[in-house]
Parts: sequence; structure tokens; C-alpha cells
Amino acid sequence: MKAPAPAGIATLLAYIATIPAANLAVTHFGAVPVGLGYVAPAGVYAVGLALVLRDLAREATGRGAILAAIAIGTVLSYLLADPNLATASAVAFAVAETMDFVVYEPLRQRGLLIAILASNAVGLLADSLLFLHLAFGSLNYLPGQILGKTWMTLAAVIVLALLGRRNRVIA
Repeated sequence: MKAPAPAGIATLLAYIATIPAANLAVTHFGAVPVGLGYVAPAGVYAVGLALVLRDLAREATGRGAILAAIAIGTVLSYLLADPNLATASAVAFAVAETMDFVVYEPLRQRGLLIAILASNAVGLLADSLLFLHLAFGSLNYLPGQILGKTWMTLAAVIVLALLGRRNRVIA
């Protein structure tokens, strides 16, 4: 297997960074508005971005690198953020990423953007349900979590679609 291109490595590193960034945001900023009158733990935007970066990094580096990235991100979370949040995040990421793989892989042949949208829908719901239950013992933030992660997914897909249209490389 050939080594990933620098852009793939950069995407993988950005993905890794979103994991502790999300937990640090929750630790230091608490809840933030996400629109339509809803709030969510501050890490919601980083996690929404992580879902898209995971798919892009998977394209560039493969499944094994993503699994290693989740482990690295989790260790960084334990070192930098509240251990309880890191634990909730690790469990939620592991389950959500597994579900994301199950949806993403078969849909990838239909196009990158379709695979990202479908897998992120499943991943953001699983991540939100598990994280909120484990971290806070409540699903009060669930509508805000879903909305915030959806905003990030849609923004990323729009950017990717515009880049693909410009470069004719994204299928």
C-alpha cells in the first residue's frame, strides 16, 4: 500500500484534533446556542466536523488509520479534558464510527457526498444519544446536538460539492 498524500495526512490529523477539541470545548464553554432556540454542549461543532473529516480521512488513509486516529484522539482527550467526558466521548465515537462505517462503505460507490450525508445522519444520532446519556445522564440537549452536527455536515457537504464542481474530482 502506498503512503497517503500530504492532504490525506492533514485530514487525518485534523480529524484526530477534533476529538480532544470537542471535549475541551464542553469542559471550558459548557452549552452554546446552535440555532432555532436550541443549545448543545460546545463540542457539537467539532464533532459535526469530525464526522465529515472521518469520511474524508477514510478515503485518503484507509480504515486502519481511522481506528488508530480514534485511539489517539481518545488518549489526547484523557490527557487534556475531563476524564468523564473523555470516557463518554470514547464510547460514543466508537459506536458512532462503527455505525458510520456500516453505512458509508456500501454507499461510497454511489458517490462521496451521498455516503457522507447518509453515514453522518446515522453517526450524529448515535453519537448524540450515547454521549449525552453517558456524559450528562440526560437527553435534554438532544435536539441541539442533532441540529448543531447537521449544520456542520451540511456546511461541509456544500463546500465539498463546490470544490467538486470546480475541480470535477468529487463523485
